[in-house]
Amino acid sequence: MSAPETVEEADRAVLVAELDVIRARLRGDDPAEAATGLATARGRVEGATFLDDIARGFGLTPFERAVLLLAAGPELVGETAQDIAAAGGDPRPTFALALAHLPEPHWSALTPHGPLRRWHLVRSVEPATPTRSPLVVPERVLHQLVGAGHLDAELARVARPVPEPQEPPAPLAAAAAGTADAWAEGRIVALTGPQPGNVLAVAAAAARAAGGRRLYRISAADVPRGSEGRERFLRLLERESVLAGCGWALDFDDARDEDAAALIRALPSLDVPAVVLGHEGPPPEGAVRITVPRLGVPERGAALREALDRRCRPGAAPPPEESARAAGVFDLSVPDLEAAAGEAARGADLWTACRLRARSGFPGAARVVEPRAGWDRLVLPETQLTQLRALVGAVRHRTRVLEEWGFGAGATRGLGTTALFAGPSGTGKTLAAEVVAKELGLDLVVVDLSQVVDKYVGETEKNLGRIFDAAEDGSSVLLFDEADTLFGKRTEVRDSHDRYANLEVGYLLQRMESFRGLAVLTTNARSALDQAFLRRLRVVVTFPYPDPAAREALWARAFPARTPTDGLDPRRLAALDLPGGAIAAAALTAAYLGAERGGVSASDVAAATRWELAKSGRPGGGG
Repeated sequence: MSAPETVEEADRAVLVAELDVIRARLRGDDPAEAATGLATARGRVEGATFLDDIARGFGLTPFERAVLLLAAGPELVGETAQDIAAAGGDPRPTFALALAHLPEPHWSALTPHGPLRRWHLVRSVEPATPTRSPLVVPERVLHQLVGAGHLDAELARVARPVPEPQEPPAPLAAAAAGTADAWAEGRIVALTGPQPGNVLAVAAAAARAAGGRRLYRISAADVPRGSEGRERFLRLLERESVLAGCGWALDFDDARDEDAAALIRALPSLDVPAVVLGHEGPPPEGAVRITVPRLGVPERGAALREALDRRCRPGAAPPPEESARAAGVFDLSVPDLEAAAGEAARGADLWTACRLRARSGFPGAARVVEPRAGWDRLVLPETQLTQLRALVGAVRHRTRVLEEWGFGAGATRGLGTTALFAGPSGTGKTLAAEVVAKELGLDLVVVDLSQVVDKYVGETEKNLGRIFDAAEDGSSVLLFDEADTLFGKRTEVRDSHDRYANLEVGYLLQRMESFRGLAVLTTNARSALDQAFLRRLRVVVTFPYPDPAAREALWARAFPARTPTDGLDPRRLAALDLPGGAIAAAALTAAYLGAERGGVSASDVAAATRWELAKSGRPGGGG
């Protein structure tokens, strides 16, 4: 008993039967018998064949459909070449042969703008003689005709499939629906938003809503630069959209300005479901601009919980309060929430998985530090320690206060926590920021102001904006050391440089108020800061210069318990006028001096402290 006929086999039988009708016409035979065979083959197929889909998708006329099948004929049925050669003298068909033997012929099928040539469904071997040139069918189209379709080889080299999305949260679903509606009107969509992961998730969801399409991402930098190559590439995108049911996301992040501008000008001719990503300039003509928002804490928490329940074994998912706490702190995109849930399902700590996912977005001007210092490293008066603990509490309970208790309802500014640590150099300001970050279980992001400040107008604001955007995602602790160099007093406007410097400060004031994370600024000169800026700070912690009692405590903690020491007296060392940072540096120097002998002596410390005092031009020493 033979196996039942597959869908592909039934489709191929229709294809061969339809080709038999064309071959009969080429031989000059009555096509009625072949037409009866075609009707029989058609009766075994439910719905459209692959050739039907191609003809409908590209709007082929009956004549153009027959030309496509005739051009593919020698590859489908070997005897077709003999019939073609007998009718036209060449084993490959030509447009002249088709015009002479196929019904309903029309000259427009030969033109470059006709569907056969526009979308490269057939190719003229000798384009200079369009009627007499042999016609061939590209391999991609031939495979599609027999149901063995795959992504075009040229596109496959640069296109990356975007993972199939889960059902997105309501705000993203609304953006996806708007994108699909714009595509239905034949319009390209420029998608923007603060989180590229959510933007791409919206594009993928829109593709699925638009007929179950698969989204592919292509870097604009990989699109050919010349006008002819670029035009051909866009037509291949259109062809593949019909053959494989694709949607396209064109990512402009890495494109050169001149290439991006040329591609943007060319895109209005692209008739496919497509979105533009990462383009900061004007969108393509006629495009719809849709902004993808950040998710609120409730939607983010629900998305993370759903991902955990789906990925973890029954009963193995982290408890709801743990996932709610992570979602309240880490403003991750939907793909990152999915990835974090996957790592948790494999046994990783959920909080750590979320923190690591949030770490990757910082630009080069920011350095991510995993904090290690604890409260035992700080030597400060109780007042300052209480302020620091209150600062930790403000960040830790932000979701409860702003979301559950309603303080954040309707507000867009003043929701973040910004602290100023002011005091002389070496008094522990940077160390305190590290302690706060460790207590919160967050990364410490140290901003290099030398790379942030740019002499070109507007670039400083852009650099800071990228840092703040990344910090919003990860709820990291942002540390601006010696912030008075950037957040200084606004000056009287004497020239354009003063005006732009004041604009930078104004931008910073606005961004700090809307920032939802924790930003710590340190300064050695509080009086140098702009007063309007100081009023917007939630917490100001003054770090005093250590008195003898504090210096004694600092010396007592300067050497780890495993360090062998001999004859060191913290009380005697405290008589030296050194701040905490200098004491830590002297202790490390002394340790290196004593390492050769296997222990740190008083003379090692004396030498190290003399060198520290000399840094500030002060004589002295001790030990």
